[in-house]
This record gives sequence, C-alpha cells and structure tokens, in this order.
Amino acid sequence: MVTRDTRWPAGTPCWVELSVPDVPKAAAFYQALFGWDVRSAIPSPDGYAIAHLRDRIVAAISPVTSPQDVPASWMTYLAADEADPVAEKITAAGGQLTVGPLDVGEEGRMAVAVDPAGVAFGLWQGGRTTGIGLANEAGALTWNEHLSWEFDASKAFYRAVFGYGFQDVSEGSFRYAVLQVDAREVGGIGQWPDGTPPGTPAAWSVYFAVADTDAAVTAVTGLGGSVIAPVRDSPYGRMGVVADNQGAVFCLISSPEVVRL
Repeated sequence: MVTRDTRWPAGTPCWVELSVPDVPKAAAFYQALFGWDVRSAIPSPDGYAIAHLRDRIVAAISPVTSPQDVPASWMTYLAADEADPVAEKITAAGGQLTVGPLDVGEEGRMAVAVDPAGVAFGLWQGGRTTGIGLANEAGALTWNEHLSWEFDASKAFYRAVFGYGFQDVSEGSFRYAVLQVDAREVGGIGQWPDGTPPGTPAAWSVYFAVADTDAAVTAVTGLGGSVIAPVRDSPYGRMGVVADNQGAVFCLISSPEVVRL
C-alpha cells in the first residue's frame, strides 16, 4: 500500500480519469466493484465526480463532453512539476496538445495531449489536489502501461518529454520496458504482443489491484460489464482485462507484491 499527500515525482502516473456518458451509472458500478465512495466535485456543474477509498482519492469520473460516438475510456495523467514546459516538449517531440495547459481553480494545472502513436494522455501539475492519494491496495490503482505497434518510437517520445530511464525486459518477440524515474519503477511501455488483432489502437492501460482476480472478473460481468481477455497468470500476478457497463476497458491484477511506486 502507498499513501501520498504531496506531489508525485515528475513522469509518474499520478491520476486516472474515467470519461463516460452516464456518471451516476459509472459511480454505482465502481462502488459495487471496488467499494469506492464517489462524491460530486463541488462546484461542478457538469457532473464531474471524485472517487475515494478509505477517504483518499483514487480516481475521477467525468461526463463525456466530446462527440457522442467517442467511446467511454480511462485516461492516464502523468505528473509534471510545471505543465507548461512539459507541454512544449510534447509538441517538440511530435505530440499534439488538445487541451490547455490551463488552471483547474486551485486544484492544479493540467493539459491533455496525444502522442505520436495516437494515444491521449494528461499532464497534472499538482496544486491543492496533488493526484491520487492511495495506490497498491485492493480497489486502487497499481500500474499503468503504454502499448502500441511502435515500441521504439514511443520510447523515444516519452524519453524526450519526461526523461524516463528504461529497464528493458524484452524477450524474443515480446517487447517491453519498465519506465523509471530516479531508478524507481513507475509504469511500463511495450509493443502489442503476437496475436493482438491487427489495427488495435495504441493505448495507455490502467490496472487496479484486487484481492482475487477471478472473483473480481465475475463481479464485473454480474454488474453488466464484459470480459475482454480471459484471466491468466503473469510474472507479476493473476490478471484479467475487462470493460465496465459503459464499455471503458481496464485491467485487474492480484499480486502478493507491490508493482508500483
């Protein structure tokens, strides 16, 4: 378990946000699955809500504000000491800014960007809200990874923007590296593995810790969600890929060891 009340180190996944058509429906789903206490952000005229676990922030839920055909999805935000210089690095490295940088009241400063592989991600410069306050506990975030068809190019982009170190664990056709900040593991970056359907878009995936992956996957389907990839054992724990009852994809993993900062 990790608790935090100060800013996360720059480059660390520090915030995850779910965008859905129906915020109350999502709140009920994740409350039943993870035990989250979902509270409306005040003032928030658009239904934006903050999820808590043991009275600590673990995620946000936002109404979809873009065209209605945009699917529900989870977005990863990466910590920035100062959002504006990092935003400049994003464009210099071939990414595009779609939102900001802009202030979110006294909570912090944010931006949303798209990397050269086409993946949207956020920047968060913590203010009064420094990011998630709980990780590596059942019901909380435990890992984030970027998967694409362009492993080398994606590594080069994120190194240029965030200065990551990489611990390459590739083997054979499996290509993957652990993202490091000050020699600490903060996430992963890899290439879609063999067998992935052609045309699968690149993505930042979010992993939530659970005590029992099989039981959690069963709970997801019972709540109206679906299974994207069957439960399997991995070197880091038993994992499954699922979608919630509005189609947002996320991963579940149970492990006896901490796999994140």
